[in-house]
Amino acid sequence: MQKLSKLLISKRVIILAIIGILMFLAISQFQISLWYILGLGILTGVVFGKVFCRWMCPMGFIMEIFMGRNPDSEFTHQYQYHKMGCPIAWISGYLNKWSIFRIKLNIDTCKNCGLCDKECYISTIEPNKFSLYKKEKTNPGDSYSCSKCLKCVEVCPNGSLTYKV
Repeated sequence: MQKLSKLLISKRVIILAIIGILMFLAISQFQISLWYILGLGILTGVVFGKVFCRWMCPMGFIMEIFMGRNPDSEFTHQYQYHKMGCPIAWISGYLNKWSIFRIKLNIDTCKNCGLCDKECYISTIEPNKFSLYKKEKTNPGDSYSCSKCLKCVEVCPNGSLTYKV
């Protein structure tokens, strides 16, 4: 199961592109109401947390292309702020703390290597506030801003970080 989740996470941008394009076509070509998209965003928020932005949103895909891998880039900060106008981002971000699926740390197997924090764009932007492995800091996976890209889970060398119920 862990191999499957790491495979899906490594292919997240491809999944985002496919779902984002299908979502764009559903809205533009087939006149699917935005209320259905909002409902889908809320449903995924309850179950998975704020996954819509990084796994399904056409605008999220465009921002991801411009953002690249540099957490200090201007696009990374813009990615945080463009979500301010999106009701799906508001609702699913709020639901991050209570979603059924969560990013969890097994403290018994964690080696405190810090790779997860280096990969997490939230921990990188606000290192004094967020950390996935430091007990005294807030878990970024529970914050409003976390879009569940799950790069932290992917880079964990011994599987101490998981995304599960």
